[in-house]
Amino acid sequence: MTTLILTVAGSDRPGLVAAVADVVDGHGGNWENSQLSELAGVFAGVIQVSVTPEFEDELTSELRALDGLLTVAVHTGSDTAVGTARPVSLQILGNDRPGIVREVSAVLQAHELSIQDMATETKDAAMAGGRLFEASVTAEVPASADLDALRADLERLTSELQVDITLT
Repeated sequence: MTTLILTVAGSDRPGLVAAVADVVDGHGGNWENSQLSELAGVFAGVIQVSVTPEFEDELTSELRALDGLLTVAVHTGSDTAVGTARPVSLQILGNDRPGIVREVSAVLQAHELSIQDMATETKDAAMAGGRLFEASVTAEVPASADLDALRADLERLTSELQVDITLT
């Protein structure tokens, strides 16, 4: 089986998931994992499918033919070797302002962490007014990482950005 990673985006409307699912199923593909969202009127997502190699080109061609309904990019996935990395989770909460994601991701990059999953949200702060920024991040930490140094850099950010960052 070949693993394909699809990125999809288009103006939100009913039937977008069904359109992609019909094409995948019509070529014997298996929809395995996905993360799909509507953001500001745009439907976007990432989908992992598996398909037998003989149907890969046809599936890719028909998915790209959805243009107009959805823009679909198809990438060939790879088998990743299981290493000695371990997962960590970060929870971030604070007043929203530009640069939070940039600063946090720079610290993770400096310590060679690979982000596996990240979800962010801004919402009205009910009692205090203004906007709150919330994020949940799961990252892989290489065995060689210095967790004490990572914690110190994240603690520095809590002061600079005036956010709470919890590392577990």
